Amino acid sequence: MKVCTVAGFPLGAMSTEAKLSETEIAIRQGANEVDMVLNVGLLKGGERDAVQRDISVLAAACHAGGAILKVILETCLLTDDEKRVACELAVKAGADFVKTSTGFGASGATESDIELMRNAVGSELGIKASGGIRTLSDLQKMVAAGATRIGASASVSILKSVG
Repeated sequence: MKVCTVAGFPLGAMSTEAKLSETEIAIRQGANEVDMVLNVGLLKGGERDAVQRDISVLAAACHAGGAILKVILETCLLTDDEKRVACELAVKAGADFVKTSTGFGASGATESDIELMRNAVGSELGIKASGGIRTLSDLQKMVAAGATRIGASASVSILKSVG
């Protein structure tokens, strides 16, 4: 079983240094995966270099510690153009995955967001669909749209529905 934690929760608005500290401590304590929350404010403010640096610093720390980095976009807060830019920055910065949401936003994964993210990252990154996936049908739609991982609080009921 792998251990995953979040850095920069809930909106990614803290400093890169604070996220880095969270990440380094988590890896020392056994985390294999870190889900960082994208700094939505910086992205919306057009601060692309700062967003890329934020991701890059955490990606380097994760990889040095043998962990992977997922970047949570919180897609419900972004325009389609912002989602594309965030995905492109995640690729450039060396992230391993992009992820739709924390599960605490107004909405979670949608097929259209997964398709947009897959088109933006190509085959270079994994995509985690998270938030609002409650049925086997929801799960199948996300995979068909390009998701390589699913985050669902309804996992047990989804598995039970398979038979």
